[in-house]
Amino acid sequence: MTPKQEKFCAEYLIDLNGTQAAIRAGYSPKTADRIANQNLRKLEIKNRIQELRAKEFKKTIATAEEVEAMLSKAMRGELDEEVVVVEGCGEGRSDARIMIKQISARDRLKAAELMGKRHQLFTDKVQMSGELMPIFVGEDDISD
Repeated sequence: MTPKQEKFCAEYLIDLNGTQAAIRAGYSPKTADRIANQNLRKLEIKNRIQELRAKEFKKTIATAEEVEAMLSKAMRGELDEEVVVVEGCGEGRSDARIMIKQISARDRLKAAELMGKRHQLFTDKVQMSGELMPIFVGEDDISD
């Protein structure tokens, strides 16, 4: 793959517009639409675009560690949230401003609950391992 084709692949992911990607990659604006059409039909370029898309997608997904870190911060009250506060100024007018406040106790409790579930602190089920052999008591006392 040429450097221009590699650049085309990266540029194509910006807006999924082949013509604009070709122009940004350095192809002539006069032939950009034709070049884009040709490039998008090439298997090597299709595969590269899919590969780059997959990389970008993986970057946007939170890892388990990130989720646990965020839940821990929420549980400890280390996270703040923005709240819009509307105040009346008189004569039917109001002012809106953004206020930073600590997350609520309910949200902290929910984070603690989710962390507890994650670490199986609240299990109702008891897992048994091994085999259980039934024991019959009073077998001799039963009459036929």
